[in-house]
Formats: sequence, C-alpha cells, structure tokens
Amino acid sequence: MRLMSLLSALAVTACLYLIIFERDRLLVFAGANAETPPAALTADAPAPQGISVVARRQQAQAIDSAVLLRGQTAAAREVTVAAETSGLVISEPLPKGSFVNAGDRLCTLDPGTRQANLAEARARLSEAQSRVPEAEAGVIEAEARLREAEINLNAARALSQDGFASETRVVGAQATMESAIAGVQRARTAVSSALAGIESAQASVASAEREITRLTITAPFAGLLETDTAELGALMQPGAPCATIIQLDPIRLVGFAPEADVARIKVGAAAGGRLAGQQEVAGAVTFLSRSADPVTRSFRVEVTVPNPDLAISDGLSAEIIVAAAGQSAHLVAQSTLTLNDAGTLGVRIVGPDMTAQFLPVTLLRDTAQGVWVAGLPDVVDLITIGQEFVIDGVPIVPSYQEVSQQETGQQETGQ
Repeated sequence: MRLMSLLSALAVTACLYLIIFERDRLLVFAGANAETPPAALTADAPAPQGISVVARRQQAQAIDSAVLLRGQTAAAREVTVAAETSGLVISEPLPKGSFVNAGDRLCTLDPGTRQANLAEARARLSEAQSRVPEAEAGVIEAEARLREAEINLNAARALSQDGFASETRVVGAQATMESAIAGVQRARTAVSSALAGIESAQASVASAEREITRLTITAPFAGLLETDTAELGALMQPGAPCATIIQLDPIRLVGFAPEADVARIKVGAAAGGRLAGQQEVAGAVTFLSRSADPVTRSFRVEVTVPNPDLAISDGLSAEIIVAAAGQSAHLVAQSTLTLNDAGTLGVRIVGPDMTAQFLPVTLLRDTAQGVWVAGLPDVVDLITIGQEFVIDGVPIVPSYQEVSQQETGQQETGQ
C-alpha cells in the first residue's frame, strides 16, 4: 500500500513538472503542429513594447464644492449680570436652567435708607424752586431803581446846564445810577444761583431714584440661567455676580478656516452642520474674520442657526460645511491615487506618446463611490491598474476598461 502511494506521488510530481517547466515540449509531444507554431510562440512575430496597464477614459463633471470645517456650537449671547450697588439680597433665588424673559427680576436688594435720601433730595429741590420767584422779584425791583436813578441823573444834568443845579447834585445822581446798575447785576446773579440750585437738586433726585432702580437686577435679554441667582441674605457689592444668562436662539456654529480655503467662503453663503448624535442643522455664514489667528494662521467663521426649541446646547462639537462655488472635477477610485518621488498626491495617466505621466490632484470630497479630485484635464485616460509599476516616461500598453452605466449616472449627477 505504501509503495502505491509513493508511485502516485512520483507520477503527480512528474506531471506537474512537465506542465510547468516543459509545457512547450509537452504540446509538441501531444501533437501540436510543429511547422506552423502559434503566433505567441513565433520568434519573428512583433511583440508589443511596454508595460501592460488598464486605463479608463473619464470626462470631467461640474460639482458643487464645499468647505469642511471643524468647530463647536456657541451661544449667541452670554453675560454675567452683576450688582451696581451694595445691599443684602431680599429675593428668593431662581434655579439654574430656568428660562427668563428680558426685564424679568433676578435679584432684589434691601433699599435701606435710600427712600429717605430720595425724600431729602426732593425737599431740597422744592426749596431751590421756591427761591427762584424771590430772586426774580429782586431783579424787577433792581431794574426799577435803575430806571429811577437814570431819570434823576438826566434831570440833574439838564438843571446843571441851565444853572439851576450844582455839579455836586450831578455827581450824586451818577453815583446812585452806578449803585442801581450793580444792584441789577446782583439780582440777576441771585436768579442764576437759584436756577443752579434747582439743577443741583434735580441731579440729587435723579441720583437717588437711579440708586433705587439699581436695587432690582433684571435680565437684559431672554435666555436660560446658567447659574443660580444670588442667595437670599447674601451681601452684594458693586460688581458682584447675580446670575449668568445665555441666549441659545439663534445659536452659532464657530469654526476656523485655513488660509487655502478662506477665499472660498463668503458672508451670507448657505451653510450647515452635523452635531454630536448626527443631528443636522442649516443656516448661513454671518461672520468671517479678516484677521488671522497669530498662532494657527486660521480665520474665524461663524454660522447662525435657528434654535427655537433650544435643543442645541452650547459647546457641542460640530462638523461645519460651507457652500462654495462649483468647479470641474473627476470621480476616481481611491486605489488609483498614488504618490510621486516628492510625496505629491496624484494619479498616473496615459500620455499622448503612450507613456505613463504623473499629474498632481487636489482632493475635494470623499464619497462612497470614490473621491472627487481637481487638477486634471477635462478628458483624461486614467490608469486604474498598474499605476504603481510605472513612472513618468515609461512606455505602456493600455487596455481600456469600460465605464458601467451606474458609474456614468453617478458622475452625471455629481454624487
């Protein structure tokens, strides 16, 4: 039995040797026509010169381009409301997470003696206002004396010219006239002082009223409380925080665009984002920084998105897509991409002289069917198999691959 196994193994080995290493002789021995050998075995038949590759002719398609950014969500507004005066908190605290409207009370402080100060300021205002009629009456009296002195002076001068009055009487009338002028000036100064007193008292009243309004700290806009409001009985000083409010409707998507892409982004362009949990939102670009970050050399981009149900929180990671102008591109398989000696990404094509040629490309978009690349001619013979075994200038013998109807439809739709 063992002998038969050994003989079978030797027979199989001999057959394999003849098939692999002595195939030509085996064909002749089997009856092949020795006078007219096959063309592939004829030494005189011309053999194609070059490396065999598989290529496919492709037509460029116009696709919608987009700029992909990484960023996060940010509240439209965020402010810490602080006290403007000192006092004890006498209001119950509001819990964080509560929604407040613009003007809602957040904290109320103990008024202390501020009402008394307001009453005192108003009393001083009434007193200052009562002085004005008295001062105005003094002006009227002083002006009457001035007119009387002027009449006496004119009469004394006339009598002196006719010799009925002495020069001393004229001098006395002149002195009375000057005294009346000074009295008018003093009366008018008293009126100005009274009016100034009114303005000072009005300022004191306004300051006291303003101090009272500062006792109630209100929300500057509608939003959510990010912190509890100040606790009952807490002593507040000017600048002490009462609460932090954030506004989430609308919300912003904040990303940073590199220098190569910032020229493709325009304010007002349509944009969208994909948040954590695959939630998708849509909005528009509302801000594009004109100053680059000194460290990263990138530009801040803000996209405003409606958030009426407040479902989007502040600080979520976001993948931002900004629409840009369309451009011509080719859909190629990832396996066709290669690198040249300098490490540049590109593809190899069939050149006009039937030699391999390397062309650099720019990646635009990655899809399930392949990648969209730019930088190639409108029509190109792309090497799909064998591109890794040739370099620029190497002769090639391409055999062309047919484009399926499914791939043609995908290219026409730009997917």
